[in-house]
Amino acid sequence: MSRVQPCGTLGRVLFPLFRTLAPMSQTAAVVLAAGQGTRMRSSLPKVLHPLAGRPLVGHVLDALAPLAPARTVVVIGPGMEAVAQAVAPHPTVEQTERLGTAHAVLQARDALAGFTGTVLVLYGDTPLVPSATLERLVAAQTGPEAPAVVVLGFRPEDPTGYGRLLVGPEGLEGIVEEKDATSEQRALRLCNSGVMALEGRVAFELLAQVGNANAKGEYYLTDVVALARAAGRRCHVVESAAEDLLGVNSREDLATAERVVQERLRRAAMSAGVTLSAPETVFFSWDTRLGEDVTVGPFVTFGPGVTVASGVEIKGFCHLEACTVATGALIGPYARLRPGARIAENAHIGNFVEIKNATVETGAKVNHLTYIGDARIGSRANIGAGTITCNYDGFFKHHTDIGADAFIGSNSALVAPVSVGDGAMVGAGSTITSDVPAGALALTRAPQETRDGWARRFVERMRRLKR
Repeated sequence: MSRVQPCGTLGRVLFPLFRTLAPMSQTAAVVLAAGQGTRMRSSLPKVLHPLAGRPLVGHVLDALAPLAPARTVVVIGPGMEAVAQAVAPHPTVEQTERLGTAHAVLQARDALAGFTGTVLVLYGDTPLVPSATLERLVAAQTGPEAPAVVVLGFRPEDPTGYGRLLVGPEGLEGIVEEKDATSEQRALRLCNSGVMALEGRVAFELLAQVGNANAKGEYYLTDVVALARAAGRRCHVVESAAEDLLGVNSREDLATAERVVQERLRRAAMSAGVTLSAPETVFFSWDTRLGEDVTVGPFVTFGPGVTVASGVEIKGFCHLEACTVATGALIGPYARLRPGARIAENAHIGNFVEIKNATVETGAKVNHLTYIGDARIGSRANIGAGTITCNYDGFFKHHTDIGADAFIGSNSALVAPVSVGDGAMVGAGSTITSDVPAGALALTRAPQETRDGWARRFVERMRRLKR
């Protein structure tokens, strides 16, 4: 049984219109995401586990985007509303019983009714397949021989556990599971990834013929090759690198996939003009944007939503997330830019400084041991070591505004809401609770008391007691 679930009210209104009125592209996609992922030992659906800051299934959908599929349908299991939300606006269909991969693809039959182009079958837990590989699959299926099925194959270092692709003079002749293979077939290196391109005119007709006369009683997608061959149709193979077809079924697999995607992101950054002094220690998010001539030191982590303009230096051991850094800024070492941090041109953010939901304007300096939250730091202002914007009263967040050319002395606390005017100064060690006018000096400090000779007499007394 299949149930189409366009995501959200707008999706429920527009999806039927889209199916009726939109011109057909040459490609559609079915993404299988109904697996429970028991080996992950997690309450989170397997395809929602993050890879470079984005769910696994998000990487699959992103790889499809350059192909501009006419329709993309995601097959989910019962109770997977979180997956449906994550893949929006793509519609989902529910596989109420998990009876195998062919059965899963069949759940998309109604959603793809009338489609006659190439149907790609992908897996939500196989996130590293490049767009170029999917384009080659489509090109092979729509080529002169118009094969009914094109299977994506790969040659792993250790083929143990994978089905083997049997290739002959007329192309792909069959797929044999390892447990059913002869010793000669087990020696073959070309393996089945499960990713396929099917001719839309016959795809669901073939799938409907798949039986479940096997040990598991499941309907296997791989059987469509034998069914197509029996109907006199050709089947082909397209090969891809083994790392492109890594499936994530465990936490160990997820860590392996993270290593692969981070290597890709590092190479892409360096090719785009970024200097990474210790590439293996830098971790990117899938959407990190770095300009030319950015220099990144060792052990820097980029969370989602970071944009860094050209000519920025980010020193070692920094953490950036959902923030922007403008041209010429200097960040770190050991700085943390939290969501909403906006660092303007030539600003300096130094060691053990945390910025959250705040703007640091052009040329301002926040160089040491400081927390700036819910604030504006004006152009060329200088924030002394140990300064804190006290932005939270236990119930609400409040804003601190520091004007251009202001000077905040070390170890000051600015209790928001409060403003410090342009060119004003705050004396070191002050707690500021009222606005400071432009050009003024504000300080709150107990009078200093000096007792001559007290320290010398104290030391002498302690020494006598210790004898």
